[in-house]
Amino acid sequence: MKFLGNVLATVVGIFIFCMLFFFGLLFISVIAGGDGDKITLKDNSVIELDLSNVNLDYAGKVNFKDFNYIETNHNGLIDVLNAIDYAKTDENIKGISILNNFSELGLAQSKALRDKLEDFKKSGKFIVAYSNYMTQKDYYLNSVADTLYLNPVGELDFKGLSSEILYMKELQEKTGIKMEVIRHGKYKSAVEPFLSQEMSPENREQMTVLLESAWKTIVDDISISRNISVDSLNSIANSLGGRTPELALAKNLVDKIAYEDVYHEAIKTALKVKPSDDYNKIEILDYAKKVATTAKDFDKEDIIAIIYAQGEIAGGEGDINVIGEGAIRKSLEEARKNKNIKAVVLRVNSPGGSALTSDLIWREIELTKKVKPVIVSMGNYAASGGYYISCNANKIFAEPSTITGSIGVFGMLPNMNQLAKNIGINAEQVKTHENAGGYSIFEPLDENFKNFTLESIENVYDTFVKRVADGRKMSPQAVDAIAQGRVWTGADALRIGLVDELGGLDDAIAYAAKVAKTDSYKTKNFPEYEKNFQDLLANYTGLAMFKTREQMIKEEIGEANYQVLEQLRRVQNRKGIQAIMPYEIKIE
Repeated sequence: MKFLGNVLATVVGIFIFCMLFFFGLLFISVIAGGDGDKITLKDNSVIELDLSNVNLDYAGKVNFKDFNYIETNHNGLIDVLNAIDYAKTDENIKGISILNNFSELGLAQSKALRDKLEDFKKSGKFIVAYSNYMTQKDYYLNSVADTLYLNPVGELDFKGLSSEILYMKELQEKTGIKMEVIRHGKYKSAVEPFLSQEMSPENREQMTVLLESAWKTIVDDISISRNISVDSLNSIANSLGGRTPELALAKNLVDKIAYEDVYHEAIKTALKVKPSDDYNKIEILDYAKKVATTAKDFDKEDIIAIIYAQGEIAGGEGDINVIGEGAIRKSLEEARKNKNIKAVVLRVNSPGGSALTSDLIWREIELTKKVKPVIVSMGNYAASGGYYISCNANKIFAEPSTITGSIGVFGMLPNMNQLAKNIGINAEQVKTHENAGGYSIFEPLDENFKNFTLESIENVYDTFVKRVADGRKMSPQAVDAIAQGRVWTGADALRIGLVDELGGLDDAIAYAAKVAKTDSYKTKNFPEYEKNFQDLLANYTGLAMFKTREQMIKEEIGEANYQVLEQLRRVQNRKGIQAIMPYEIKIE
């Protein structure tokens, strides 16, 4: 027995040693993979604009409390924009190469990046682009290039915008699983897919106006860059007149048809590099990290705080792609208390979410406005709850293609009463009071429960309308007339008074500095997310590769299927009354 005890003790000891060794390596890997990596920038270099790993505005700052270690990521769009801005005056950078880029950025983000590239060209440095195949969104970005190449057997997608919405009334009837929709009486199109099998004329009109407004922004920009009239671009889109390399070249959509080696030879010629030599390149995210970690502006005391509210709005602390009142509240509190912070820019990129959390964030903005100006910059989305947390700012900037508005409130409850009957399930309730049972997914929707819930939704909607009316200095009746769940582009939102000015994050920052009366300032990004050792272990698996759980799932099932899973997860986690766009508008 003593021998077995010694063996067991040895096995336990080895196991504990291995676990400690593993955790130690994990921690060392995280630290070693931080900001200590040396990035070398050579003279006569070209930036390679690879955006495949860029989709969020703000890449985030995480405080691992257990280790007293802060990790700052530099792969957000804001890092890319800052890097391009810095590159204008960097004597080591001679130009930018956009090579086979496939971007996951939204339209408003693409517009902001495109504008920054246009500004870069004013420095006299070149931008060139090459693609084997160009999606429409990538063409919008690539068309800013001085010279645009397309592979001889490639394709160019240029056909206009479309959006597809799935209608599920018959699916609910056939499966016996029904979504019980409780909504404000005039709130129509937002929950239409669950109540109808086809699109209403009103919703079709709304979506048409939205797409046409976004398309106008796209073709206006391309028209200027490529010197093609808007009418000609619309004709090309209607007839698919640029689908082949030859057609694209004939219509001036591209400049050259060539293979990639010819593209690189042209860059060497521009850099005066021998044909037999390689030219110096640096990836945009490496350059962005180098720029972000280079000491600058330390002598400036005044600060403009940029607080990023990106993702769905939910309760709790929040995360890099979830807006929680915890992280936003702490960020706004610090902005109020820090005497060096002169103004706040709230960057909103959200389709909305929890109505309660939206109101809590609205309150924090009200408190902040009493101390310092708050300016909103809208990204791809600032809709429903995303507009709720924007409406009381001192001034609101939006991109022309921002999707905003969607002022409305609803509740959706899954009901399996018919399914339960079909498969032989009968739910019986015992209760002490009439309304003690609340809602059961196995019983028909109780009228008392429905009326009480509708009363709550009406109250939230009235509050939402009042918040907008007060913030935008409009009457509640005027707000209600443009609310009812309707979505608008930034360009149309300016016309009806939901935003103040068209512009990007840079414009919002410049305005914030102006009203704060400072012309010598630096910016500071918020929030800082707090995580512990358990969070670290939950996000990383495997000893050698240290891939995140998200990365491993994506590799197994593919990006498209992963997005479907994410949508299902978000729906499952929604609690309480929602101020959110209940369907995703995916423009293709």
